[in-house]
Amino acid sequence: MTVHLYFSLIPEALIASMLTPEQFGQYYATGHKYKSKGQAIFFEVDPSFRHDFFAIEEGIKRCVPHPDGTPKNSVYISVYRVLEHLPVSALGQLYLSTAYGHTLGIARSDTLPASEPGLYLYQDLSPVNSLVVSTQDPVAYYHGVTRQPAKFIRFPGLCFVDLGLGALANDPAHGALGDLPYSFMHHLREALLVLDPQTKQSKLVHRVHSLEFPYRMVRSGFYMGNGEDLAFYPMPSHDVLRRQHHQWWRSANL
Repeated sequence: MTVHLYFSLIPEALIASMLTPEQFGQYYATGHKYKSKGQAIFFEVDPSFRHDFFAIEEGIKRCVPHPDGTPKNSVYISVYRVLEHLPVSALGQLYLSTAYGHTLGIARSDTLPASEPGLYLYQDLSPVNSLVVSTQDPVAYYHGVTRQPAKFIRFPGLCFVDLGLGALANDPAHGALGDLPYSFMHHLREALLVLDPQTKQSKLVHRVHSLEFPYRMVRSGFYMGNGEDLAFYPMPSHDVLRRQHHQWWRSANL
């Protein structure tokens, strides 16, 4: 059986598995025998990738079928400092699994998106899980905490998702909440109101925030960077998800 390598974001881990991405998403989101439920987000990693920081060969050797012939679900190779030792060039598709195990694959874009006016909301996924509002577009935000930090906070790399703010993106004081699902709206408004492009470009909303979020709130997509390399995985539109991935979309919004 083929052994796959996966980079999980919930939690951060490098995992060997004999399951295909769709099977792994089902297993990782629902647990063995469907006894648990939770979102899973992971990248497929080039199976030829090797790095001295990881005991990948040993992990692959341990990834063998069970005595009854069923595939090995997972062998954890590392759960510490995975992102900083994983080059963007080694990553394949990004997979989003719903709490019910339905899995959607997203391909990397060849280009980064153009900057849009307004304020932004970012959920950091790895190596930290902070929730941040910012005046900076995703590319500027990434460089501001990795390559060109304005403060003492600096990461070797970062994976994060750009979440929607609705009307608050352009009018944080009076914008209608609409169908925003966030449970911390008063605190979110307060954080947005202190932002200033010249003096206060980013503000923490939560230092440690749950990594689960409504997939329907993804605005542009997911960003995965390591050093100078930054990759963009665009989220399909709601219309595309409804028409081409109806089962996943329905599962994501139960």
